[in-house]
Amino acid sequence: MHGIDLRKVGLKVTQPRKKIFELLEESGNKHLTADDIYRVLMQSGQDIGLATVYRVLHQFEAAGLVVKHHFEGGQAYYELDSGSHHDHMVCVQTGKVTEFFNEKIEKLQTKIAAEHGYEIVDHTLVIYVRPKSD
Repeated sequence: MHGIDLRKVGLKVTQPRKKIFELLEESGNKHLTADDIYRVLMQSGQDIGLATVYRVLHQFEAAGLVVKHHFEGGQAYYELDSGSHHDHMVCVQTGKVTEFFNEKIEKLQTKIAAEHGYEIVDHTLVIYVRPKSD
């Protein structure tokens, strides 16, 4: 485990957990579905079932190791929790997910919530995009 010791979040280190965590680490900014993870594991000769992949991802989410996002089509995408807030743009043609952070957007959201008598506890911003046609 590079960035985290699974035992510190109350999880026993098992081969499936280790392999799935490593895959998520190696994915960088790419957001993976459970099916993506399962497919890569199968291609690399790992004997880890799809139900196990879902179970491990749920355990990782409960332990605060991963964040689950629901983008287009209602499919769940997973990424390691980096601890820093960011928003997402999702291309409706390719499905590509781009992470971004914009201080002006963050301040504007806080201001809008305050104008309505609220403070933001948490939020998710997903912007659905397509390539510009010239």
